[in-house]
Amino acid sequence: MPDPGAARRFDLIVLGAGPAGSAAAARAARAGLSVALVDKADFPRPKLCGGGFTGRAMSAFRAAFGQDAPAAPYLTATSVSFGAFGREIGRYDGVPPLYMTMRETLDAALFEAAVGAGAVPFTGTLPRDIDVAAPAVSVGGTRLSAAVMIGADGVSSAVARALYGRPFDPGKIGFALEAEFPPGTEEEADPVVRIDFGAADWGYGWVFPKTCGTTIGVGGVHARNPDMKAKMAAYLAGLGCGEAPRIRGQYLPFGAPRAVPGQDCVLLAGDAAGLVDPITGEGLAYALISGRLAAEATMAALAEGAPDRALGHYRTALRPTYRAMRHARMIRPLLFQPRLRDGFIASFRRSETLKHDYLRMLAGETEYADISRKLIARLPRHLWRAITVSRSAGQEIAPRLP
Repeated sequence: MPDPGAARRFDLIVLGAGPAGSAAAARAARAGLSVALVDKADFPRPKLCGGGFTGRAMSAFRAAFGQDAPAAPYLTATSVSFGAFGREIGRYDGVPPLYMTMRETLDAALFEAAVGAGAVPFTGTLPRDIDVAAPAVSVGGTRLSAAVMIGADGVSSAVARALYGRPFDPGKIGFALEAEFPPGTEEEADPVVRIDFGAADWGYGWVFPKTCGTTIGVGGVHARNPDMKAKMAAYLAGLGCGEAPRIRGQYLPFGAPRAVPGQDCVLLAGDAAGLVDPITGEGLAYALISGRLAAEATMAALAEGAPDRALGHYRTALRPTYRAMRHARMIRPLLFQPRLRDGFIASFRRSETLKHDYLRMLAGETEYADISRKLIARLPRHLWRAITVSRSAGQEIAPRLP
């Protein structure tokens, strides 16, 4: 940490050194930009997250960091079991790999990779006096300024608060509870990832095996789940689990990305931009993707000598991501609205193609747009009429995004 009282100038300040921030810092530093990577915590630090690192996330990591895989221990699972609203959908083996890891070790590895790429770390002190006009921030008495700032500081983003007055919309935010269980006496030779849609209202439950135990949690739209503790207790009971050693909770974006992820030379990435899968709640892949794209938008704007153009470059680069989320939000009512979900679940159970495509989507081999096209062809027409009626009545409308 530089001496207090100093002033430092950088090309880029990244606030938040989680996956989005570390990806942004690594990509920009690899391109030769001077980067300040700021986080209130020292690494490693505890982090609530299921820790599912999909094939899409692995591809995004490689693009941002220029390495084959994170230097963190992970368990590779190729079997997934699905349930929905108390009913079994089925187990599927030989699926594209899912990498299960602990966020504490993963985030530390990503942070170290970003520093190794050349980012200058400022950690362990709460950033203060964020100035989104300059942009600049104070860290431990040192004033940092830059041409561009990227806010990758999570769902409660201080950068988003400085831009918009609040970090998120309380009516759209999600909430999750999670517990870590120690390894059992008999570990499966073939670990199985389990996902149970409907374990929370407009949400899901998960069982993620790890090298050091199992992560079990539930999450969903916060406004629809006033007692998430009861949902967690019911889910654990349904799985036949004993009392959880410790349950932790955290807000999370749930498919409501910001229509404009920043302002001029200040960009938002990852959870700070609301970039989370509207159905599965996965955020790691989108954090890594958006962090890299924010860095590349910064690089393009600085190459033009116009830092204020960073947001325009970023919005253009994010269009495929926003398009995917829009399609996911179109599909979501089929899964969660009571009058629609039975038909959807029946179609999903019968169709090997839909199940295969969903798993390919997690691997980054296809997109929600492809899945929605096949759903239109397969689902009964009355279900799509119901969706049209619901959307015209203002229920679960997929927003028009860049």
